[in-house]
Amino acid sequence: MSLTKKRGRGMAAAWYGIARTAAMDQAGAWAEIDDGGTAKIVTGVTEIGEGILTVLAQVAAEELGVKPENVMIGENDTSRSPEAAHAGATRQTYMIGNAVALACRQAKNKLFTQIAKEWNVDIQTLKAHDGEIWSEGTNYRIPMGEAIKICKKKYGVVPVGGENYTSHHTGLHPEDGSGKPWQAYVFGGQVAEVEVDTATGEVQLLGIWACHDVGRAINPKGVEGQVEGGVVQAVGQALMENFELDNGKTSSGNLAKYILPTSLDVPKVKTKIVEDPDPLSPLGAKGIGEPAMVPTAPAIMNAIYDAVGVRIKSLPATPEKILSALREKQRKSLNKSLN
Repeated sequence: MSLTKKRGRGMAAAWYGIARTAAMDQAGAWAEIDDGGTAKIVTGVTEIGEGILTVLAQVAAEELGVKPENVMIGENDTSRSPEAAHAGATRQTYMIGNAVALACRQAKNKLFTQIAKEWNVDIQTLKAHDGEIWSEGTNYRIPMGEAIKICKKKYGVVPVGGENYTSHHTGLHPEDGSGKPWQAYVFGGQVAEVEVDTATGEVQLLGIWACHDVGRAINPKGVEGQVEGGVVQAVGQALMENFELDNGKTSSGNLAKYILPTSLDVPKVKTKIVEDPDPLSPLGAKGIGEPAMVPTAPAIMNAIYDAVGVRIKSLPATPEKILSALREKQRKSLNKSLN
């Protein structure tokens, strides 16, 4: 290793609030088990690449006892579907996921009520999985599609449910603003390893180790992807992205000046998922979209300090800032030795 290159590690911890309680947060969903045993979910959700449609299909499949490929996420036009509110603030799995779960439970209960009547069994003995319904302790077993026919044609009941999930509105103190602004909280920590070239000020990121509480990981691969995406965005914040204004005008208005991380700048991210279910969430899940970004930059800054002994207190930590800090450190050391 070059004599000018120094390695260091840094750590940072973070928390993040989910589901507003200072102002009410709400999401709604409809669920229906169709002929043939397929399911349709209707909610005003917006997919922006985070994988929420996959998560909702998994939630519905688990709650209704059907296969995920037999779940269709239908109309999301909010003029014809329940309002689910915005795609942001790490709220989609928590708010919309819980609304879908509650709607599915209502639909399944309608179906189970009629099947329990048909078989003359206690509804508590009924189970559903992979498109089949059975009664524990008996020989009764039936495909979901056949159960739907009995429910609709014999008893005239359509297994449909509609529910809202609302955060527990507490409000804040009108004078000092104190209170509980969020319903659920997630926690996480990250370790960064860097190599700093003291001759050029350049920082090479060697690795990120991320550990995050998500409540319940409905889609673990999706959680890992969200963590990795958050880390990449925060790497840009920490080391490259520099939004500059000159007399109110953007002076870094193109990608030649506003530098973004590429695949060459991003190290391997090792993710550890911690599941601490939220007691107020029917699913137990919380969220991970934005929280994954929070500890990355501080961990990198601490790693730079560990490597070369200087604190960079404004982002991004550009080579120019690091060289300037190293020169100031050297100047202070020289003055101290002379005194």
